[in-house]
Amino acid sequence: QVQLVESGGGLVQAGGSLRLSCAASGSIYSSYPMDWCWYRQAPGKERELVATVGSSGSLNYVDSVKGRFTISRDNTKNTAYLQMNSLKVEDTAVYYCSLLTPRGDYWGQGTQVTVSS
Repeated sequence: QVQLVESGGGLVQAGGSLRLSCAASGSIYSSYPMDWCWYRQAPGKERELVATVGSSGSLNYVDSVKGRFTISRDNTKNTAYLQMNSLKVEDTAVYYCSLLTPRGDYWGQGTQVTVSS
């Protein structure tokens, strides 16, 4: 089994920055291809895929965060990051990390990000 623990959420003013971390532990096989994803879900809205970093290092972002958010991974620490700059009120949501592996998909518990005006 694999456990994901997110950290780094909080309250920040518009224009500010936060860095989210997602650490994986448990039965992780570093030789397997693994994709990291960050999702978010705002109140009353569906969960949205925000950013992905593939096992090859490929990066993808939803249009609304391009140029402001950066996803990265540290394979030596089994950790993914989401650097969020120039935050907007509309970025307010619970952010979830997900690890996609050949043995299954795993999710973190979520971390709240609140951006005030």
